[in-house]
Amino acid sequence: MELRLHMRLSCALFEIRLILRDVMGSSARRASRQDLQGELRKKGLRATASRLAILQVLRTASSPVSHGEVADELSSFGWDRTTIYRNLLDLTRVGLARRLDLGDHIWRFEPATRVSAGPRSRFICTQCGSVRDLVGVRVAADKGADVPMAVRRQRAEVQLRGVCDRCSANDRETDAS
Repeated sequence: MELRLHMRLSCALFEIRLILRDVMGSSARRASRQDLQGELRKKGLRATASRLAILQVLRTASSPVSHGEVADELSSFGWDRTTIYRNLLDLTRVGLARRLDLGDHIWRFEPATRVSAGPRSRFICTQCGSVRDLVGVRVAADKGADVPMAVRRQRAEVQLRGVCDRCSANDRETDAS
């Protein structure tokens, strides 16, 4: 009983925060929230506060995020990690999100709208696991090269692995000590 009351209060608190943001924000933000609710309902999902929040986190993230990162971002609302994970799976199942395995055995999620922008090139840090979209990076094959049609048509994703700038800087500082 106490847990249900806490969950209801958390959902109500999130709704109040969204309403306040809408009132204080631009009409574009209001339309965006209404659009999110409409998208959820159109896909047959209830537009709950947790789903709205998760979809908002996915759409504002600059790169794919893990379940843990979403849970950390929304920790102040009191939703448990299982609820967040199930909602991520629901959003994936209905096509509002996409689940990715970037080779490090950590599922990451991104909005399906980002996918429609075309194939992505990503850099994955082998030390800290951060993921960064490489905007403007494309793969080009020489004419006559023996590559799959998807590469020639720019429908292939590229993942580069290495050490990110932050980890490289930390390594240089450690070596200098």
